[in-house]
Amino acid sequence: MRAVDIIIKKRDKKELSKKEIDFFIHGLANGDISDYQVSAWAMAVLLNGMTDQETTDLTLAMANSGEVLDLSSIAPIVVDKHSTGGVGDKTTLVVGPIVAACGLPVGKMSGRGLGFSGGTLDKMESIPGYRVDLSKEEFLTQLKELNFVLTGQSADLAPADGKLYALRDVTGTVSSLPLIASSVMSKKIAAGAHAIVLDVKTGNGAFMKSAEEAKLLAKMMVAIGKLTGREVRAVISDMNQPLGEAVGNAIELKEAVNTLNNEGPSDFQLTFICACTIHRSLSKTINLLFSVLAFR
Repeated sequence: MRAVDIIIKKRDKKELSKKEIDFFIHGLANGDISDYQVSAWAMAVLLNGMTDQETTDLTLAMANSGEVLDLSSIAPIVVDKHSTGGVGDKTTLVVGPIVAACGLPVGKMSGRGLGFSGGTLDKMESIPGYRVDLSKEEFLTQLKELNFVLTGQSADLAPADGKLYALRDVTGTVSSLPLIASSVMSKKIAAGAHAIVLDVKTGNGAFMKSAEEAKLLAKMMVAIGKLTGREVRAVISDMNQPLGEAVGNAIELKEAVNTLNNEGPSDFQLTFICACTIHRSLSKTINLLFSVLAFR
């Protein structure tokens, strides 16, 4: 099997098999396939798309390029929340601590910014000395002790996605829906989340400019969840204006901290008010995730 044949097959709008996808992602992860070939393949995916089965196979291949965590020894249900990102979107910085404080463990593997928006990791690294490359052991220890962990990809967890994520940002393939969906879901699967809430942004401050495109991405990620045995829900939220008042990694982080102290801007403060009025039971805490996102 050769990488060039897989690139040509996708260029010609044909469906890739699981074996072909596994071969390609394995080659990406271990360096056998060059960056320029991966870039060509990513462009072919952008132009010609992928089926739900292809996208799921890609998701699992990237998740399985490293370790896939089993969190059952920590809690029967560990949740994760992901936003597709937008201008001034710092929801995760408030939702994660609130849900963890309500007693539901949150194990989150985040990405960096793509295109014009900063990612959660970029915002957290505004804190001098903050480290996002946690090992498997550090991830599990922090989740067990603090009920909340936030990390990026490492050599242990979804390393293939980390490489592809970086290439997409410099090759004009950020907007590929199958690549967005598989990137998001591979991190969730690798980090061991049992239940996942997806905040899919739409509007002029998001990658998905139209509601139709956002719905298509949401359906794609929910389909991956079903095919991989995860409980996944998606919420479409407006990104035609920034969330809160701050736009920029350090000042967004400061605004999130202020919001957690009940001192945030009125539109973002609704997140805090909603969360703090919900009882600390499992069912109510799961509802918390959806209620918080529904205010967007």
